[in-house]
Amino acid sequence: MSARDTYHEVVRIALKKDGWRITSDQFTFTIGGVKMSIDLTAEKMIAAEREGQKIAVEIKSFSEQSSAISEFHTALGQFINYRAALRKREPERVLYLAVPQLAYNTFFQLEFPKEMVEENKVKMLIYDIEQEVIVAWKS
Repeated sequence: MSARDTYHEVVRIALKKDGWRITSDQFTFTIGGVKMSIDLTAEKMIAAEREGQKIAVEIKSFSEQSSAISEFHTALGQFINYRAALRKREPERVLYLAVPQLAYNTFFQLEFPKEMVEENKVKMLIYDIEQEVIVAWKS
């Protein structure tokens, strides 16, 4: 099992507060001979449609101690690879990249990261570290 991100538990709590049922704390699978491990998977029932909505969440901290661009390279690469693998393994599950609100409001508003997120169609979950809540879903 790979190491959990610093804010794994924060995102887990935030998803539960938002009505998601956590189905896996470490979603590990092998595809094409490669072992992959996504931080969280969750499901939510949409009452009006009675259909299940499934997501997978790759959590990143973008802490002040790390290089934001280095962490971004890793996060973007993981996101692209995990999304492709999920399309083959569980096409109904939607992948999100979870980032703290501070990182989203600063680094992710810079021209280059913003363009890369748009170009690669990265779905994002923005979370508040202190209040342990999801503040935005970006598709």
